[in-house]
Parts: sequence; C-alpha cells; structure tokens
Amino acid sequence: MTGMTMTRAIGLSMLALLAACGNDTAEPNATPLGLAGQAAQQIMAERKAASEPKAPARTQEQIAAEALRVNPGPLIMAGLETAGRTQVMAMTGQNGAMRTYMTPNEQALILRSGMLVGTRGLGNDMSVTEASTEGLIRAGRAGNGQRVIRYYAGDGLERPLTFNCTVGAGPNPGVMVENCEGLGISFQNSFMVQGGQIPVSRQWAGPRLGYVTIQTLRP
Repeated sequence: MTGMTMTRAIGLSMLALLAACGNDTAEPNATPLGLAGQAAQQIMAERKAASEPKAPARTQEQIAAEALRVNPGPLIMAGLETAGRTQVMAMTGQNGAMRTYMTPNEQALILRSGMLVGTRGLGNDMSVTEASTEGLIRAGRAGNGQRVIRYYAGDGLERPLTFNCTVGAGPNPGVMVENCEGLGISFQNSFMVQGGQIPVSRQWAGPRLGYVTIQTLRP
C-alpha cells in the first residue's frame, strides 16, 4: 500500500468513525490522533487477515458426504453450469413420480423420475416441460419427437418454445442423447438410464439458465 493510499484509507476510516461518534466528545479517543490510531489498527488488521491462508474450498465429494450425513431423505446434487454453482437439494415434496428438490434458500428443481420438468426461484424459470421423447429415452430406443418448454415471462405469463428432437445412443453404454433444435436454438441433453430411471443427466433448462447437471445422491 502506497503512502497516498494509506493516507486516503485512514481519511475514509476517520470519516466513518467521526460519523459514528457524532457530537459526543466524552470518549477519550475521540481526537484526530486517537481516530487515526484506530483507523491504522483497523487497516493493519484487515491486511493481516487478507495475508492469512484461506481454508481450501470443499470438493463436491465432501459436500455430498456432509449432505448425506445430516439429511436422511432423498437428495440430488445439481450443477448450474452458467452460474458456476453446484449445490445439494433435498426432496421437499412428491406427487406420484414428480419430485420437488429444494435448497435452503428455496431454489428448486422439479423432476419426473430424473427428467427435469420445471424450475423455481432461479430466475427465467421453466414452468413445465412436455417431451414426447421421454418414452424413447427411458426405453433406450432411437427416434424423433418434440420437446415443448414453457417459461415464465416478465409479465407472469407462460411462453412456450417448441423444439424438434432426435434421440439416439450416446458414446458410452447406458447413455442416451437427445439433440434438439428450433427457433434458432440447438442443445443436447444426455441421460444415463438405469431401469427406466435417470440417476445422472445433463439437461438444458433454457436460454438464460443453460445446462443443469443432476446426480442422484440418495434415491
């Protein structure tokens, strides 16, 4: 830190301290010298904290292990690629094959046996998805169909986007790939299928949300 920067920082800190003190002159340190000393101590403490090594970020395996330890119910791990964020979600509701998984801050994914059909609290949310290709994907068969994704617009109304899709085997055993295009947009969904269920997938949630990777931690 240069002398000018130090002086400016001390000056700003003094202004903050003066604002906090108001017109109270009874404090023994409420003098320019006392305030400068407090400001310098604060700056030195901040510099020391910044120089100390930070604890390494937890790995996804560590996050998953901790979530499994503290939560006995069904769990998934969801990675929001556009946001660069991975988080564990716990099941908060179920209606037949439809499950809602949610974070503590009420961001949610709605899955139908592993197929992403809706999002909540993420912004530009997917209201619902209707995919005629779902049966092909679960059965591990090639074919064609449509995927209609409905989004909440700024006026609160749903706006449907329709895509033509082709389903086929992926590069690895047990993986089905769905290639979709329409309205100048193209995307590819990948599903690992086991007994008609989808424990691992990478699914497109929309133009703004982008791809979401979903892994079942506890069914």
